[in-house]
Amino acid sequence: MPTIEDYLLGTDDVEAVRLGVQHRLWATQAAAIWERAVVRPGSRVLDVGSGPGYASMDLAQLVGPGGRVLGVEGSPRYVELFRENAARFGYGHAQAIQGDVHAIGDLVGGERGTFDVAYARWVLCFCDDPARVTRGVADCLAQGGRFAIQDYFGYSGMKLAPYSEAFQRGIAAAARFWDDTGDLDVMGDMPRHLREAGFEVEHFEVIQRIARPSNQMWAWPSIFWPSFIPRVVEAGHMTQDDADAFLADWDAAGKNPDAFLLLPPVFEAVGVKR
Repeated sequence: MPTIEDYLLGTDDVEAVRLGVQHRLWATQAAAIWERAVVRPGSRVLDVGSGPGYASMDLAQLVGPGGRVLGVEGSPRYVELFRENAARFGYGHAQAIQGDVHAIGDLVGGERGTFDVAYARWVLCFCDDPARVTRGVADCLAQGGRFAIQDYFGYSGMKLAPYSEAFQRGIAAAARFWDDTGDLDVMGDMPRHLREAGFEVEHFEVIQRIARPSNQMWAWPSIFWPSFIPRVVEAGHMTQDDADAFLADWDAAGKNPDAFLLLPPVFEAVGVKR
């Protein structure tokens, strides 16, 4: 398993698969915000923290060969997967560059100021300085360009029903682990970050969903916990006994037809560069 320093959630095969499942389960919400951001044939789109490129491939299909999709991703492994996916689909207009999104303006270089839309989903919560990233994205967009964001606020409010003390201890530990390097409440400051970067917020809303053992959404955390919880233990925020109890209660919930999980709220914003 990669070290925590490589990537907070890892870049192994399990995590790459989980990201693909996650993208599929949130594809409807992604498509809706892309429509709000006016992604259309010929658009030039910047995918901020593109990962293996699951969203970028859909965006490449939407903008067509007359458009452009540029992914900026910190993980060399994910950049490689992005390029493999683009080649497999024949999307020559979708490309990826490797680098820190905090320096996105420098990475984009000569294309700065030419993008119509930028998209960031579950990226800013990993960033040391989301305000800096937001300013950098603003530099990359043309006047009137839109920055579409989907990220967390209130992550620690995730709850399992029937109530599990072991599960809630695990969520608190996971939040402490995440806060070492990021901010699970990043969307709380996003209206201000957007305004200070020269955006006018034209859309701000929350998406609240639940998962049940009988529906597809249950697969998302079911893949995530066995991969993520050991990292929380490794970082010292959770004992192995607590981790075992957490996973045991999650397994039991998956066999209970009455169980459900209140997922962390995903807030979305669309800002227009003025």
